[in-house]
Amino acid sequence: MVTTISRGGLTLPAASTAPAEPFIYHFTRISRNAKTGPMAVTTTSANTCPPNCGLRRNGCYAESGPLAIHWRAVSEGSRGSTFDELLQEISTLRRRALWRHNQAGDLTPSSPGVIDAGLLLRLARANRGRRGFTYTHYLPTPANGAAIRQANQLGFTVNLSAQTLAQADSHASLGIAPVVVILPQGTIKPVRTPAGRQVVVCPASLGHIDCLNCGICQQRDRVAIVGFPAHGVGAKRVEAIFLKEAPR
Repeated sequence: MVTTISRGGLTLPAASTAPAEPFIYHFTRISRNAKTGPMAVTTTSANTCPPNCGLRRNGCYAESGPLAIHWRAVSEGSRGSTFDELLQEISTLRRRALWRHNQAGDLTPSSPGVIDAGLLLRLARANRGRRGFTYTHYLPTPANGAAIRQANQLGFTVNLSAQTLAQADSHASLGIAPVVVILPQGTIKPVRTPAGRQVVVCPASLGHIDCLNCGICQQRDRVAIVGFPAHGVGAKRVEAIFLKEAPR
């Protein structure tokens, strides 16, 4: 069963009289994606993605394939709901349910590059009793870091997404949230960051298990960094980002 709810969204404050583009949220109660397994997932309009994300229009897996078609429909407003309706859907999930926020899209901003801490807090509260998780490419500035830390403390796992092993070390050293990182295509064995932190390859990427039966990305207190080998039609561009800053 797939739950699709009517169009709506929140708007950003605008200095001009022109209305800001709304943020739109789509809730799928049972995903048909083989990698995630039959779990609840959400998709958020592309205007939530931070301007600094190096994968934006540069190999992001969600910008191609079947997911891209769905994401475009959400971003254009032909599918989706308001934030309040999204929270209502999340509150209907059974206790201890594992679910993924933002198979495409990112956390809602209050201004470019700044996470809306109030909305993230409301999301974390709606998740109480459940095991929601997500990833963010927003930089962990003091303000963003405080919002992310609070969400994790409340039980909603926000993973910091890194584009290189050095950046993964930098994110991990902050101690505010678990970390994930992209890896070169075909990586199947654990690797180490420059500081010696262990990076385990996502089990679902290896085809050993799906997200529903894994749950490692929801473990907010884990020590290991989770690595995702570049995949999809933009894999070479994603790999180039990783290799650009790799030690020679």
